[in-house]
Amino acid sequence: MTSRSRNVVVVGGGVAGLSAACALADSGYRVRLLERRPYVGGRASSYEHPGAGEVIDNCQHILLGCCTNLVDFYRRLGVADEIQWFDRTVFIEPGGRQTVLEPNALPAPLHMSFAFLRAHAFSVADKLAIIRGILSFLKDVSPDTTETFAHWLVRTGQTTSATDRFWKLVLASALNEDPECISLHYAAKVFREVFLFSARGGEMGIPRLPLSELYGKAADYLKARGAEIHLRTGVDLIRQQDGLWFIVAGEQSFTADAVVLALSFEAMQKLQSALPQTEGAEALFATLRGFGHSPITSIHLWFDREVTSLDHAVLLDTPFHWMYNKSRLQPEIRNSAGSYLELVVSASRALIPMQRQEIVDLATHELPKFFPALRSARLDKAAVVKEVRATYSVRPLLDQIRPGAEGPWPGIYLAGDWTATGWPATMEGGVRSGYLAAEALTRDSGDEKKFLVPDLPPRGLMRLFA
Repeated sequence: MTSRSRNVVVVGGGVAGLSAACALADSGYRVRLLERRPYVGGRASSYEHPGAGEVIDNCQHILLGCCTNLVDFYRRLGVADEIQWFDRTVFIEPGGRQTVLEPNALPAPLHMSFAFLRAHAFSVADKLAIIRGILSFLKDVSPDTTETFAHWLVRTGQTTSATDRFWKLVLASALNEDPECISLHYAAKVFREVFLFSARGGEMGIPRLPLSELYGKAADYLKARGAEIHLRTGVDLIRQQDGLWFIVAGEQSFTADAVVLALSFEAMQKLQSALPQTEGAEALFATLRGFGHSPITSIHLWFDREVTSLDHAVLLDTPFHWMYNKSRLQPEIRNSAGSYLELVVSASRALIPMQRQEIVDLATHELPKFFPALRSARLDKAAVVKEVRATYSVRPLLDQIRPGAEGPWPGIYLAGDWTATGWPATMEGGVRSGYLAAEALTRDSGDEKKFLVPDLPPRGLMRLFA
């Protein structure tokens, strides 16, 4: 491409595609975004559930303070004020006893120490084991390690309770995978970014808006900058002729100087026959076969009365990991007198074969152990959403096959959280991939731009270990 090459087609309207499109539109490129669904946002979406008659998110999505590029993307769209931030997390045991983890004034990595030492949820043996684990994470772990998180739990002498009540809920939930399948590199990276580097890194942000409404702002942002958005537009063929790319989507066709394929790895696999067959393409699609999936299940419950004053909580010793009180988190939308709770189960393979009613019955049996008010509450309606392909599995050595932003075809770029972002399967990884693809495109066009935002720097004593 030359500096005059300004026409770009972005295929895929998820977080990766939206971030790439917005960055390029800001830089003066003519952008056309093609999305096969009738909405943008990809897996971060919401819809009116036909059984409940309520607008629900496909799963509760959160961001953390260490997600610098996602925060930047929200600022770019003007929706940063729609994120509610929390610096404390409540762990609840069956019976209702609560443990609150929140930062103190000590420098990192000691900023959670007071709350941790007071934590009722962990015995002295648990705390000593967790401290051993934390000490081992003061230094990073190489991406070339073959060690799994499960092996590390044994090697560092973690107690059963420390494993189940802390490590699995904190890291297995964040990475949406069972410890046996998690690369120790990414377990260490997430723990360092969230818990050790700074207090800011561990703050949790929750959208006040349904996800489709939140990411719908990106569509407005693009249109205001002259971009075109084509929904219900699935790509059938991509071919190059006379230095231009021709994209066929049903009865429509588009020409572009450059293309950004911002798709999931499984959607890329389906597109293989539509792309030019080259040696580099064969190598790319061979690597895609090395990716696997991990599921998430969310359970949506509407009760006839208020059952808790908490905004969110971690639930201990139960199959349900997180509770989000959507009545409080989205008060302008959820204005009924009752309570709308969403439960999230990460790496939910055990729930996938279960019937909807079985899962609802299990939830209504378990929840009164944590929230006694539920014993007299009436369940008005419920919904269960199983995202079988929610994220890719962050197994050891995965970084060896994650491709960069430059595709094997000149003028075609790759985006998606599965590409080489340095992050696991998160919305942060999606935005990073979009920014990296946009950077590669502008660099090749002779108009080099920088979009990627640096990570939060280590603070306090952690500067000695970075």
